[in-house]
Amino acid sequence: MMNQVIAPGFSTGQPICKAGIDLALFDLAGRILDKNAGERWGRAAGEPVAISWTLDPKTLDNVAAGITEATTRGFRHFNVKVRRDSSFDLAVCREIRRLAPAAFVWVDANGGYDLSTAPAVAPKLKDLGIAALEQPLPANQLSGYRKLVRQKTLPILMDEGVVSLTDLETFHQFGLLNGMTMKVSRSGGLSESRRMIDYLQGHGLHFFASGLTDPDIAFAACLQLYSAFNLPHPAALNAPQFLKGTYLKNPIRIIGAQAFPPPGPGLGVEVDETILLAAGSAKD
Repeated sequence: MMNQVIAPGFSTGQPICKAGIDLALFDLAGRILDKNAGERWGRAAGEPVAISWTLDPKTLDNVAAGITEATTRGFRHFNVKVRRDSSFDLAVCREIRRLAPAAFVWVDANGGYDLSTAPAVAPKLKDLGIAALEQPLPANQLSGYRKLVRQKTLPILMDEGVVSLTDLETFHQFGLLNGMTMKVSRSGGLSESRRMIDYLQGHGLHFFASGLTDPDIAFAACLQLYSAFNLPHPAALNAPQFLKGTYLKNPIRIIGAQAFPPPGPGLGVEVDETILLAAGSAKD
């Protein structure tokens, strides 16, 4: 019904808006059935999800401070934002490797490299032990993605370019990716995200995950999904890094870099409406 009312463009129309509705309906159905996400999917859920720390240094000197803050809070693995300046990006990755040689590290260009930079920098990132290169090019540079995949240096992950199972199937069939970085909110919610993970795992593609600095409800949904489907790498869920406070009666349990899916039915969370009302009154 949503896809009839909000028509697609190239792909799903307004996937983040649709994700909000999808999560609400998933939570409601789970409460009616008195089942949590894992039980509804016929999978074990409840194991904690390892989360990584996002590094976005503006200068080389910022790297050490970011790693120190992360390790102080119990984080050991990193997702790194890279840009158009590949020389700076490589220097950042060398510094991370020097300071955290055992860390799992992958980089996310958010479509920032061009068609000449991405193929040149990928082998150098591999030499530094970087695990994958996420969204190296703008999403519409399809011939560039094919070139990077055929280069066979780093796994090439799509993020912004894939928001539905149809996107994933098509881009895979045309040899444009080695996997994707799953975002529940960007993929229209849990229903479509689960189908996409089934496809990734069924075709031996890389399954990475992150979020959109998701607050409580979306964060809970991500944990339910990534726990149930055995996410193999730390997730770049950076809400604990950037957000403070909660509007839940029982905050999501996070111990260091381990985040635990809430155990109740549906999404497992209970919103404290008094907090929402207080926030609204303060705004007024």
